[in-house]
Amino acid sequence: MNDHVQDFLQYIIVERALSKNTIDSYRRDLTQYVLFLEKVESIETIDQIERNNIMGYLLFLKENGKASTTLARNIASIRSFHQFLFREKVSLQDPSVHIETPKTERKLPKVLSPQEVEALLETPASNDPFSQRDKAMLELLYATGIRVSELVQLNISDIHLNMGFIRCMGKGSKERIIPLGKMAQSAIERYINSGRSEMLKGKKTEALFLNHHGNRLSRQGFWKILKQLAKKARIEKDLTPHTLRHSFATHLLENGADLRAVQEMLGHADISTTQIYTHVTKTRLKDVYSAFHPRA
Repeated sequence: MNDHVQDFLQYIIVERALSKNTIDSYRRDLTQYVLFLEKVESIETIDQIERNNIMGYLLFLKENGKASTTLARNIASIRSFHQFLFREKVSLQDPSVHIETPKTERKLPKVLSPQEVEALLETPASNDPFSQRDKAMLELLYATGIRVSELVQLNISDIHLNMGFIRCMGKGSKERIIPLGKMAQSAIERYINSGRSEMLKGKKTEALFLNHHGNRLSRQGFWKILKQLAKKARIEKDLTPHTLRHSFATHLLENGADLRAVQEMLGHADISTTQIYTHVTKTRLKDVYSAFHPRA
């Protein structure tokens, strides 16, 4: 059955051009699924799999404390896998047809206030190469709302300072053009002309943001930097690598930006994903009303 998993992964890599993170999730989910079928259900071939075997696996995940979001993602992986096998006539049936996806509670994203964003952006105040890099990264994230995975994949050729925009490759290799504010342009220009040159250490690379070794910075590396900067800025909220992205979208909408424009900049395929930020702004309005209206 592992051979079938490999065939499916090859299909989503070549034909669907999904992102590396999505492919890794499919690989992880399906490897665990097949292992359960072999070890617990004693299933050896694809055509032996029935609906009750899939339900047994989902129950196993639930009993092990997996969240409804994790269950929903596993169901999506399993369903895509079986649909592929049935479509390719590898299996005679699709046992996942009547598996229902559990309803997941949509949590509102955590955002920073404009004052907290200001404090975070002003934290890398030194003139050394690493402070210049950190300042440029934070300004760029808040100016554009790009994902951290997109940030670390940026190359020098993706930055167009004179024209005031960046070129970003998002999920599914979809390109989008996002405008840059003056503060971000200034920080990036300073980093490229000064800090980055020192960090290269004689190496040649197209990567925009570099680590201590002069190589491309990783997502994990950025995450460590963000936690350190948040601590210095005395921000007590739980930050994630997406926090500045959430704050970017929320602050734009609070100031009257068009929802479709925000969707375009974020790279959301479905506008309903962007609409979650309108709920955040409504929640913040209620907080302000409760705090300051004399008859609240």
